[in-house]
Amino acid sequence: MKYKITLKGRTYEVEVERGEAMLLDEYEAAAPVPSAPAAPAPAAAPAAAAPAAVSAGTKVDAPLPGNVLNVKVSVGQAVKAGDVLVIIEAMKMENEVAAPCDGVVKQIVADKGAVVATGDTLLVI
Repeated sequence: MKYKITLKGRTYEVEVERGEAMLLDEYEAAAPVPSAPAAPAPAAAPAAAAPAAVSAGTKVDAPLPGNVLNVKVSVGQAVKAGDVLVIIEAMKMENEVAAPCDGVVKQIVADKGAVVATGDTLLVI
C-alpha cells in the first residue's frame, strides 16, 4: 500500500509492504493547505475501525500476530467446531484458525489483508 504523508510542510510518499516501509519520494508540500489535513484523515479511519463494535457471541481471536491471508467463511454461514475460519501468515508460515464451537458466523471483524496482533478479534460466531 502506498501512502502520502504531509508533516511540517514536507510531503513523504511511503510504501508499506508486509510490515516494512520504504520511502519513495520526499518533496515540499503543495501550496493548498486544505489538502494536507485530508491525508491524515484516512490514516485515522483504520485506527477508528479497529475497535469497531463486536457482536455478542463467541469471539474468535487471533492466536498470534500476522497478516490475514484468507477468510474462508462469510456472515450467516454455519460452521462446526474445528472448521477452518481464517488463515493467518506469520513468519512466512500459514496458520489455520479453527472454529472453537458449532454455530453461525455473525460478524467478520478482520478482513483479508488486515494486520492483526495476538488477541485481536477475527470474527464472532
